[in-house]
Amino acid sequence: MIDMEIDLSLIGMEKGKQYETIITTNDCENHQNAAPIGVLCAGKDIILNRIFKGSHTLENIISQKKFVVNITHDPELFTASTLGNLPEGHFNEDNTLKCADAYFKCEVISLKEAVKQSDPIKKKGEAIVIKSKVTELVINKPTKAFNRSFGCVIETLSNYSRFDLVDDTQKEYYLTRFRECNRIVNKVGYKQDKRAMAEIKKELMKKGYEP
Repeated sequence: MIDMEIDLSLIGMEKGKQYETIITTNDCENHQNAAPIGVLCAGKDIILNRIFKGSHTLENIISQKKFVVNITHDPELFTASTLGNLPEGHFNEDNTLKCADAYFKCEVISLKEAVKQSDPIKKKGEAIVIKSKVTELVINKPTKAFNRSFGCVIETLSNYSRFDLVDDTQKEYYLTRFRECNRIVNKVGYKQDKRAMAEIKKELMKKGYEP
């Protein structure tokens, strides 16, 4: 375990990019909670979260004004913390996850109401934007925070490789998936991911489709 200087680039986070993490919080009675939450890097020691109202994570952050961002690539942890809270055995006393590759502790700077008209979630995306300062960064092993745009590129390439082998119904499904993946990549992805999706789009257009 290495207690690092506070610079999120040490775990591959770049300003303006969003990463998939597991945030751990506690309430006033010290009940611990874990939930997958996207984190936007806003500087070497500043992050933003947009969390929808009604979640335990948001309630705990508003109450305690602090939380932990855990970096992991374990799909079972993401699944368990989405479908239900993690068992107590996964948490350390300081609210970090025992198996996290890295983690950083945050203190809230500001809370702001956020209504995003374009959000695909109903009720116009009623949420709170949380700006926080990173107060401690610990790296347990070399790692990089996960940006899901790469997964979107891989899914799109997999679908494209089958495009000429399927019927029209499946082709339309692949085109729908392309549009959604392209939306995600344009929102959170790196330049390389965006260029890759643009190349796939060109090839689909050559086949006579408008993705």
